[in-house]
Amino acid sequence: MTAERHILVWNNCLNFIRENIDPKQFAVWFRPIKPVALEDSTLKIEVPSEFFREYLEDAYLDILKAALKKELGVAAKLRYVIAPVQKAQPLSYPAAHGNTPVNKSISVETYARGGNPGPFVFPGVQRIQVNPQLNPVYCFENLVVGECNRMGFTAGESISAAPGKTPFNPLFLFGGPGLGKTHLAQAIGIAIKKKYPDLVVLYVPASRFKTQFMDAVAVKNKFTDFIAFYQKMDVLIMDDIQDLNGPSTQNAFFAIFNHLHQSGKQLIFTSDRAPAELEHFEARLLSRLKWGLSVELQKPDYATRLEMLRARADREGIQLSKDVLEFLAHRIKSNFRELEGALISLLANATLAHKEITVELAESITEKIVGEDQNDVTIDKVQRVVCDYFRISREELISKTRKRQIVQARQIAMYMSRILISNCSLSTIGSEIGGKDHATVLHACTTVTDLMSTDKTFKQYVTDIEKLLVPVKR
Repeated sequence: MTAERHILVWNNCLNFIRENIDPKQFAVWFRPIKPVALEDSTLKIEVPSEFFREYLEDAYLDILKAALKKELGVAAKLRYVIAPVQKAQPLSYPAAHGNTPVNKSISVETYARGGNPGPFVFPGVQRIQVNPQLNPVYCFENLVVGECNRMGFTAGESISAAPGKTPFNPLFLFGGPGLGKTHLAQAIGIAIKKKYPDLVVLYVPASRFKTQFMDAVAVKNKFTDFIAFYQKMDVLIMDDIQDLNGPSTQNAFFAIFNHLHQSGKQLIFTSDRAPAELEHFEARLLSRLKWGLSVELQKPDYATRLEMLRARADREGIQLSKDVLEFLAHRIKSNFRELEGALISLLANATLAHKEITVELAESITEKIVGEDQNDVTIDKVQRVVCDYFRISREELISKTRKRQIVQARQIAMYMSRILISNCSLSTIGSEIGGKDHATVLHACTTVTDLMSTDKTFKQYVTDIEKLLVPVKR
């Protein structure tokens, strides 16, 4: 009987709380809680997630205190336990596993013993610990796989099983923001560390690499230490490599790339554009970025968006109705980041305002995030509007015919896709409009721009079509 006293105390607390709050809020925020133990005047309860705990305290701290004081007296205390990850399979809650990857220590020779210390070496210290900079949240278990990222996921699994020994070296992941490039790249690094703990893995944004390089060349002897440090890596993951501009920085990276690749080390890069579209990159470096496998991450389809929402809701310990999940999946189509942001905003608004999570609330929240028009512009919509305007079929638009009217319609479709759809690569546009390559799309955009400045009739075509795609708000 004594062992079950914690259940009795918590049930009495629930009875008190039920009488003082809205029934719907009680069902959402208190029914999922489970009593764990009672030690003296300290009651331990289990909550679904850290998010759940934070908002429970924000919204209901006063009533929790009152209920506990009523049952256990003024010395009453409350402790939280986060529900084990296994209860929310296949997703894992990050705070529950907390297995942050750790590298073994490595030795880096200084340029001149007794001279100025390098950027990664302290005087008299031969071996250093390298923080891999990997976030355990970005593991394969938390990655929702769909047609939009399946190829990258499959390649990543192969690499993590045999880093540096597959044809996918380097692996170049590209696509618009919020499509999961960083998540996938870090997931590969985390999986490698799990399988091969002795390998030294490092994740670094290109902007940070550039800053480190500039710091290194500013001080005598540091540059050599800088190069030596990076050449010690077994797996180098560089994020947003499009930021690696500047000939000096690229020269330094070129030397590091060559050394690591020739030594059989794994290289992984992410970018917001395809290798062929990187600007101000040296030809010799570009050719090396194309050596392995380039994978474009696409916008998630409806099924993948819906699965992502379900998975994230599970991680937060929140149950959402099918209608709400389906509404969000239909409403937000651009990327995972925006979808996740909408879900968190919805949960926060419902909690802080003590509102039930309904489709109506989801609609009001997403309206502020997505807006009305821009999100609806897709390559498919551009094709439909252009075809209707010129009174041609989609089959004609994507065909290989060289008829002047069809060619101009095709070029306008490519141009509109380029300027109206944010972070849509040239290769994606080309593949959707007739299976063209990025060079053809670039030529089409240039041609349309030139014709608009010399041909008034053609310019009117473009203006009319743009108004159809993005109506002016009144």
